[in-house]
Amino acid sequence: MPFSEYLDSMREDCRGLVAELGQYFDYVSILGTDVRATVYRADRKLSMVREGAGECGFVIKMHSGRSFYEYSCDSIEGDKKALAAKIAGSVKIAGELTERQIKTREVADTPMKKDFSRENDFADYTDSFLLGVCKKISDDLAAKDEKVLNAIGMIQPFTVSKLFVTKNRELAQYYGWVNSYAIVIYNDGKMVQARRIDGAGSISEAVGKTLDSLDKVIDLARHLTKATPIKPGVYDVITDSSITGLIAHEAFGHGVEMDQFVKDRAMAKHCVGQYVASPITNMHDGAAAAYSVASYFFDDDGVLAHDTQIIKDGILVAGLSDLASATQLGTDPTGNGRRDNYRRKAYSRMTNTFFSPGTDKLEDMIKSIKHGYMLFETNNGMEDPKNWQIQCTAEYGIEIVDGKLTENYVSPVVMSGSVPELLKSISMISDTFEVHGSGYCGKGYKEWVRVSDGGPNLKVRVKLG
Repeated sequence: MPFSEYLDSMREDCRGLVAELGQYFDYVSILGTDVRATVYRADRKLSMVREGAGECGFVIKMHSGRSFYEYSCDSIEGDKKALAAKIAGSVKIAGELTERQIKTREVADTPMKKDFSRENDFADYTDSFLLGVCKKISDDLAAKDEKVLNAIGMIQPFTVSKLFVTKNRELAQYYGWVNSYAIVIYNDGKMVQARRIDGAGSISEAVGKTLDSLDKVIDLARHLTKATPIKPGVYDVITDSSITGLIAHEAFGHGVEMDQFVKDRAMAKHCVGQYVASPITNMHDGAAAAYSVASYFFDDDGVLAHDTQIIKDGILVAGLSDLASATQLGTDPTGNGRRDNYRRKAYSRMTNTFFSPGTDKLEDMIKSIKHGYMLFETNNGMEDPKNWQIQCTAEYGIEIVDGKLTENYVSPVVMSGSVPELLKSISMISDTFEVHGSGYCGKGYKEWVRVSDGGPNLKVRVKLG
């Protein structure tokens, strides 16, 4: 599917409304969105196709020379003069808030007109074919072991079309992503779930990875039924790329979102220019920093995608900003202004967040541990940016004894502690690298955006329980 025909037809309407609103405000932008998403799912009893989390609408962002205002609507068709007057008339500020407004600098509106697109193969596959692939994943998993209670195959493609218009800018973008899932519910004296999630810019690549991994899903399920609780303590730990990404996301993702700097809710605000991690540590974020689920061409503020280095050789050097926080703080926006949908406000949000690879070999990292664990597969995580504490959960860990991985699995595993202590304990970083594009990140009032995270293997010392 190409760029949205509907949004393409609305370019002149956007330009007209921007011109009319320009009589009331110093700066006006319109973001039009048309997101199409589909979910294909099959298990041992049921197959279905349904719509995913799509949206279609407009959000108008205005700046008065002092403050930002936003107005969202399903359509901007019709009398532009009347609509502009209605929008301007809706902008009201309670008197008690006037004194608390943060004065912002002038919003730049650098001229640019460009359409961006990224190809995909979504149009090559019919609904019935993709549903058949899901059924194959389910059937193949179930056939591998009689202890499989249920087996689920899912494919979730989505496409994004966005149009951004100001007085001097007109940008359009089209791109897509797909995630493919293989999940088993397995019972061998204990019921467990094991899964595999793959993501790619093409259906053929994502599904191909999933179909090649079915034996590994079953093998993991068998091991998880034998997994035991971990004995709480401080251990030497090797993280797989998924857990590395969870640390990146929770330790220094939310903590450097600069709308939290404005509210003085992040310790990182006071640590820019200081050592916050081991000197061998480097970390990036940005829609242009990696190719994954959060790789767009411009953000919801019309700022082109960036590659932002957050940590350089252990030193915190930069945060992540949307247009509003950047103008409030007097910095340049980093292309991290993102919305759950056009009805929600833009926040400073992570995109593709990851640690950079190092020079160590994974086998040498494992050999260096007398007793510890290698942790796998992100479950969930929480961060306290104000006090710089984190809690991250791995699906499972494998015990390391005398420099070798054993057959002893532990599950689940909770990693907790101080962000600086964890990051400063990094002593080895592998030369391999992987970013996982299957995650969602929540912020504000249960507002979600798609994110990726990852990196190399890390050797750290951390509290597990």
